[in-house]
Amino acid sequence: MNKNIQQIIQNINLRIDQLSYGESPAELYDPIAYIMALGGKRMRPLLSVLAYQLYKSADDQTIDASLAVEIFHNFTLMHDDIMDEAPLRRGQVTVHEKWNAPVAILSGDVMLVRAYEQILNFCPPEKLPVVLRKFNRCAAEVCEGQQHDMNFEKRDIVSEEEYISMISQKTAVLLGFSLEFGAILADADKEDVEKLYQMGVNIGIGFQLMDDLLDVYADQSKFGKQVGGDIISNKKTYLLIKAKELAKGEDKELLDQWLSKTEFDKSEKVEAVKCIYQNLKIKELSEAKMDEYFQKGFANLESIKGNEKQKQLLSDFFHYLIKREH
Repeated sequence: MNKNIQQIIQNINLRIDQLSYGESPAELYDPIAYIMALGGKRMRPLLSVLAYQLYKSADDQTIDASLAVEIFHNFTLMHDDIMDEAPLRRGQVTVHEKWNAPVAILSGDVMLVRAYEQILNFCPPEKLPVVLRKFNRCAAEVCEGQQHDMNFEKRDIVSEEEYISMISQKTAVLLGFSLEFGAILADADKEDVEKLYQMGVNIGIGFQLMDDLLDVYADQSKFGKQVGGDIISNKKTYLLIKAKELAKGEDKELLDQWLSKTEFDKSEKVEAVKCIYQNLKIKELSEAKMDEYFQKGFANLESIKGNEKQKQLLSDFFHYLIKREH
């Protein structure tokens, strides 16, 4: 990873370590400090700073403002973990398991308030109306995406278009907001702000499609969760949606059988469904769709007016992530 990017991440982590959330009652504030200390790539605040640097040199106030998107992101993770009944987050016990679900709900609520406070404290007053409107839109879309995802669990058929829309809302729009937030703070023109937002959304969709692929095809020793977990749980990923759309004859019959079974050998099911995917060239179709969105994102970046060296830095960072995760 580029040394400049490593330095920004170090500064972001330093500022996060210095954040104060409150003291009493400890059961409300300790879980916030706990989840924020679990680490992560810090991609969202980093994107805000990198977008700012396309136009101006970033300072501590820029970094402090960018922390709003990291606090909000971790709020969504805390609540998602409750809904998913997830036992682990970044290799550590989740908040609702370490404390309990009511504590995790309340602490998450305070994190959302704290994200707004971070914006109010470090965003120039004249920019607050536009920033808050865009942040509110993003926050509502993240919730809409999560609800769509839960609704999909109860449906037999989900279209490719519906799925792309859902992952755009659930994960990608926050990457889009992170980039447009930095650009707004740096006084970029409206056209560049919109292009950076679209870049974040397109790259974010590409990353989610990559995640769907990795769940099936990753090396277990390098993957942070069980390979094939989506197949085992019949999760409606892009791969399964395309397979259900394209399967005919014996492939369709076998796929329907595995999707309807309630008792089965997990590894047997994963291998059987992977076999169907291979027959239908699902991996190749998924890779093509993923690359399509990555290319859209890079095209968005190419068309903006920012500093060329900083544009290259942002491009290199995304290429690094794509190569590392692939």
